[in-house]
Amino acid sequence: MISTLVLAMTADGKIADGSRSPAKFSSPQDFRHLEKQVAQADAVLIGAGTLRIHGTTMRVLDPELIQARVQQGQAPQPIQIVCSRSGHLDPDLRFFRQPVPRWLLTTADVEGKEFDRVLQISNGQDIDWQRAWLELANLGIDRLCILGGSEIATALWEQDLIDEFHLTICPWVLGSAAAPTACDGRGLKMPHQLELINHQVIDQEIFLHYRRIIPRSTTIS
Repeated sequence: MISTLVLAMTADGKIADGSRSPAKFSSPQDFRHLEKQVAQADAVLIGAGTLRIHGTTMRVLDPELIQARVQQGQAPQPIQIVCSRSGHLDPDLRFFRQPVPRWLLTTADVEGKEFDRVLQISNGQDIDWQRAWLELANLGIDRLCILGGSEIATALWEQDLIDEFHLTICPWVLGSAAAPTACDGRGLKMPHQLELINHQVIDQEIFLHYRRIIPRSTTIS
């Protein structure tokens, strides 16, 4: 399974403001870029906190992108996988009225009536991300698009589960030590090196596409 993190950040490295309110610094070009990444995925992974803030998830709206998915034998919309330790989400969220398949990834023993599938994968305290990745691959997910937020992104960087990274740099400065970045937490035990695959400048934004470089010591001969 190939997992791709897709984020937009300000020039000072923030993906949201200090109160973690919905980001308002990206452009229509970035929205189209994000939609293309979602359209290429079998599933999209989002955190419960991000879902509660926005109320909805990113689905494919462009008819051409939907048609391309159908022609490739995919469903019109990728599966939306929500990560929630508690499994408790407001059923009145607009998300539950969006025409998308919904899965729940949780540590809790919940019924999850609003979801098509519930995956309870725990290491005793948190989601067991290594097991979750294996389970998703076994369920036919070949391409996974990760949309955040910062807590999930950090956990996946720490577990070395991000293969590719699409980053849009937007011409804004937010400041605030409390504002989240693409990787927070206590710091990685081993820094991850990235390889720049592609870059593009559109108007005032820079679109970067990185691939994770796997250290030679971990490759299988």
